Amino acid sequence: MANAQNSQIDKDEQARLFKEYKETGNKEIRDKLIEDNLYIAEILAKKYSNKGIDYDDIFQVASIGLIYAVDRFDIDRGYQFSSFATPTIIGEIKRHFRDKGWTIRVPRRIQELSKKINNAKVELAQDLQRSPTIHDIAQYLNVTDEEVLEAMEASKVYAPQSLDLTYDGKEDSDVTLSDLIGKEEEYYEKIENNDFLEQAMSILKENEKKILIDRYFNKKTQSAIAEELNISQMTVSRLEKKILLKLKNEIEKIQG
Repeated sequence: MANAQNSQIDKDEQARLFKEYKETGNKEIRDKLIEDNLYIAEILAKKYSNKGIDYDDIFQVASIGLIYAVDRFDIDRGYQFSSFATPTIIGEIKRHFRDKGWTIRVPRRIQELSKKINNAKVELAQDLQRSPTIHDIAQYLNVTDEEVLEAMEASKVYAPQSLDLTYDGKEDSDVTLSDLIGKEEEYYEKIENNDFLEQAMSILKENEKKILIDRYFNKKTQSAIAEELNISQMTVSRLEKKILLKLKNEIEKIQG
């Protein structure tokens, strides 16, 4: 009970500071807001660590994102700051990964071998009627297994992989790269994404909210929703696109 009360006091104090900062632009208040919320940058930086870029670099980028969030946050919109800051910081981190990934230089011999490996995979799969092993590829190209592995690992850095890339999971389930990157840790619940989403959805009409919730939370098909609302599936599809566009525009407006 005491912890909940202290938490509410902290939120009230933070709201007061944001209002004062908005009115005065006081640098000391800005520094305090950044310091008090630095834990958000730390949590998100840890989430994206061990992905090929040093944690210190990611934390620095996350901290810059936090500073942007503090400067852009509008307390009068009714959002919790953590809910606003999270997508802002994640956007900066992902931008850094994208930019950093394409500036990495891979030796030409590795690039050329990587291309040969890709071609060999296709040809061997047709000949063998199965996915070729590392040894199959090495024999086909007359190189060592280690050279094939080196080229395959390097190509992951040279050509950043799609977040939709699928890996074999346990118990016949597939796992995407986005699942691995997005794996949450113990303290991620501090980031109040639910509040952010609820506030963003406040611009939607009741039937739009229902369609969004049924599609993305209750996992209903467009056909099932159409039958329930007594409208055509095409109408549901059109409304769904319209709803997602409205949410996208609202989030972009919130992020400044």
